[in-house]
Amino acid sequence: MSITKSSVAAAAVCAALAATAITAHPAAGSPGAHDRPAVVRTAEGPVRGTVTGPVRTFQGIPYAAAPTGEGRWKAPQPVRPWSSPLDARTRGSACAQPTDQPIAIADGGSEDCLHLNVTTPAERTARRLPVIVWIHGGSFTYGDGASYRATGLAAAEQGAMVVTLNYRLGALGFLTAPGLHAPANLGLLDQQAALRWIQRNAQAFGGDPGNVTIMGQSGGGYSVCAQMVSPAARGLFHKAIVQSAGCVGPDGSYTRTQARKQGRALAEAVGCHDIRTTDSCLRRKSTTDLIAASTQGHDGYRPVVDGIVLPEAPARALAAGRFTPVPVLHGSTHDEMSGLAGLQEITTGRPLTTADYEETIRRQFGTIAPEVLAEYPAANYPAPGAALSAVLTDSAWSTAALDTQRALARRTPVHAYDFAEAQAPYFTGVPRPAGFPLGTAHMIDLAYLFDNDLFEPLDARQASLSGTVTAYWSRFAATGNPNRPGLPAWKRFTPTHPSVQRLASGRIGPTDFAADHHYAFWKSRAVEGDSGDS
Repeated sequence: MSITKSSVAAAAVCAALAATAITAHPAAGSPGAHDRPAVVRTAEGPVRGTVTGPVRTFQGIPYAAAPTGEGRWKAPQPVRPWSSPLDARTRGSACAQPTDQPIAIADGGSEDCLHLNVTTPAERTARRLPVIVWIHGGSFTYGDGASYRATGLAAAEQGAMVVTLNYRLGALGFLTAPGLHAPANLGLLDQQAALRWIQRNAQAFGGDPGNVTIMGQSGGGYSVCAQMVSPAARGLFHKAIVQSAGCVGPDGSYTRTQARKQGRALAEAVGCHDIRTTDSCLRRKSTTDLIAASTQGHDGYRPVVDGIVLPEAPARALAAGRFTPVPVLHGSTHDEMSGLAGLQEITTGRPLTTADYEETIRRQFGTIAPEVLAEYPAANYPAPGAALSAVLTDSAWSTAALDTQRALARRTPVHAYDFAEAQAPYFTGVPRPAGFPLGTAHMIDLAYLFDNDLFEPLDARQASLSGTVTAYWSRFAATGNPNRPGLPAWKRFTPTHPSVQRLASGRIGPTDFAADHHYAFWKSRAVEGDSGDS
């Protein structure tokens, strides 16, 4: 097929303006004698944060030295210690990235970007806090950690220390080029450096370095799967949350051959034609020149199977059981591709017709198109656009999600979900198609977990679901099991009982994911698709 998973963000995320309100269960009231201090002494030096309502926040803390100058394309190095309190009340720079996509950081970031942000309850707790480490998505090319404000997760009932981080992106984080003397997977190495910072410093913020959950969505979710496979990450985390990343699928990594081909193209594009001088030539180029010459969009960069940081493709390693067996919470949104399915109506101003739908399926699925149309007749859906959304979601996302859950569950505890809110918020300022409802599209589940300017505010009904989802996630981070009194029971996914929890307002509980997403149909057909994620 020619439509990729990555097209979702490119097609659907078209603006970012207003902030989302997250419903939380505050662990603290107004500031008082029992509040945690606004100045914390880390192993590298003191940092000064902000206490606001139920949480305190520290932003822009360097976890490694700036990878600039001689540090470009080198493994992360220790930061130089400091003695006076570092002002951690404002965000640091995002990592350098193109600005062609609306999920990009508007100013394009910089190479001096290896910062992280810490949010904790403002009030002291009797026990050390579980640590949640958020690895943002964005196709390994876009985004940053500071955009995801974590009040809801940090202030949930049992509390959590939430760390959101930056890691080098695109050509500066995942470039493998003939003649370039640099480690592969610098972005993954950055993530590991941040995890080691947490081992050194979690206790200073009230966190438990022995109870760390790595959590990511889309490109961040593929990062989590890569860290589960990477030998260097073992012992740095104890649980994993993977959202919208079917890691037993084709999208989680590139071969060295694929990466070198792309790297050579970048070198040529920026004017470094002689492989004998590629290293010195690339290092002389400005950040602006490198970003301008980089592959943009959502299919340019992935972790590279280098035999060291990533010894084998996560898809192969997870399927074979060669990964760190920690408890995993894994799932996807029910309508991952609805934004892409609605794009034609938005751009043309007219709804997709049945004839349009059938032509799209024939174009995308070739010889098996008649079978796909028989399995997904337009008449069975509210509109042809909804049928197209279901086809693209099930073939490209849902099948890989269930395959991933089955593979993980053979080796480790798994709780699986389908985020299926029928009337979810959307990206702020982005028009919706009039012909069919979008449901929960790619990335939209994050509006229920974080405060991020990308998303429309939650209404009261959505905020109630947000409270439940946040409680599930934080409870899983604390114990490895999302269940607690007061929440709807969530059964574990096992090879013999593959239970998936439906997450939707007024309808939380087991769902037949395989039947709902036509799993047997897709597994019985070899459908070749393009790689992509966001």
